[in-house]
Amino acid sequence: MTEGSADRGRPQDPAGYRPPRPGTQPDYDAPDYGSTRLRHPLRPLLRVPHGPTEISAPAMSPALYAPAPDMTRHAGGEALGERIIVAGRVLDEDGRPLRGTMLEIWQANAAGRYAHPGDTHDAPLDPHFTGQARVFTDDEGWYRFTTIRPGAYPWGNHHNAWRPVHIHYSLFGAGFAQRLITQMYFPGDPLLPLDPIFNATPDAAARERLVARFDLGITRPNHALGYRFDIVLRGRAATPFEEEHEE
Repeated sequence: MTEGSADRGRPQDPAGYRPPRPGTQPDYDAPDYGSTRLRHPLRPLLRVPHGPTEISAPAMSPALYAPAPDMTRHAGGEALGERIIVAGRVLDEDGRPLRGTMLEIWQANAAGRYAHPGDTHDAPLDPHFTGQARVFTDDEGWYRFTTIRPGAYPWGNHHNAWRPVHIHYSLFGAGFAQRLITQMYFPGDPLLPLDPIFNATPDAAARERLVARFDLGITRPNHALGYRFDIVLRGRAATPFEEEHEE
């Protein structure tokens, strides 16, 4: 089947974007992911006209942030754990780079604990790791940051539930209301087949787009291993996003 024939008969997005294939984005209500029962919409969504708040550009300027932040150094010391470099491109559905896209990154430390008062996991905190950063894509859509490989941690979804190793991403478009959220996972993690959040995306090929790949070209010799994680915002090859239609 050719690409064109695969799209015939499918409903088209009014803005002209290629819609994602069925099953490649998570449902609002994923039964195995318990908290979705409490927060998914129960009524049809309403289309709200965009005003200045929705179409205004973010107030964040790339000039205020390091082009390739190093999250492994904070408060005069170095974070504990395995250093890694993560890099990738943010692309549209036609493979064109998205310039100046702001990405927010947050994650647990090497012991699997967030530097947040709401995290009561008894793993140790790291005074030299906050687990958060902002980075902007360059003219070719590339972003890059150095961090610590996070640890797995327990969560209360079901008996003996553990989250796989992951990094959270938040991407902003032309305004603050244009925000998409996703997670990056690591190859070979034995917890992936057991994780209800990862498996909330029904399509196996789409789930694999959430898994970074080891990239020797990103690795910095004698310093840190490298992983590549590209993000596609729309269309057939779109990265799965969390509750994307609510944005």
